[in-house]
Amino acid sequence: MNAWHGVGNLTRDPESGTTQSGIVYCRFTVACQRRFKDASGNYQADFIQCTAWRQTAEFVQRWFKKGDRIGVSGSITTGSYTGQDGQKRYTTEVTVDNVEFVGGRSDGGGQAAQSGSSQSAGGQPNRNPNGTIPGIMQPPRNQSQGTTYGSQQRMDLNGQSNDDFMEVDDDELPF
Repeated sequence: MNAWHGVGNLTRDPESGTTQSGIVYCRFTVACQRRFKDASGNYQADFIQCTAWRQTAEFVQRWFKKGDRIGVSGSITTGSYTGQDGQKRYTTEVTVDNVEFVGGRSDGGGQAAQSGSSQSAGGQPNRNPNGTIPGIMQPPRNQSQGTTYGSQQRMDLNGQSNDDFMEVDDDELPF
C-alpha cells in the first residue's frame, strides 16, 4: 500500500500552473517536524515536496499561504530525469489526494478541507463567531485533545481541557 500522511507548515506560497491539456496543478513544500530530538536537543524537520491536481490544487492555492499549518494525505511518487550535466537525478514527492486545515481557531485550522465555503473580499474565508467556516464540517478532534472517555478526561498538550465538539447529523456524514 502506498499511502503518506503528514502535518507541517508550508515553506513558501503554493505555486500553481496548468498543463498543456488544461489540468490545474499546485506544487508546495511541507516542513514536517520529526518526533524526536537530535543529539544537540533540537527537533529536525523533513521538507516534503507535494503536488496537488485539479480541485485540490485550486483549493490549496486559494486557502493556504507560506507558514500555514496543513495536513496532507496522498501517495509517494518517484521519478528520474537527466540533468544538464548529464547525470541522472531521482525525485520523490507526494501526489496529494486530500488536504486539511490544521491548527486552532485563531489560525483558521481545525476544519476539514472541502470546497464550497464562502469568502470575504480579502480572499479569506468568512467565519462564524465560533471560528468555523460556513459549509465546512468540523472533524472529530484528536483523542489527545479534550475527549472524555468514561470518567477520564483527556487534555491537550498544554494540559487544557478542550471539549468543544460540534454535533453532526448522520445525514451530513460522507459515508
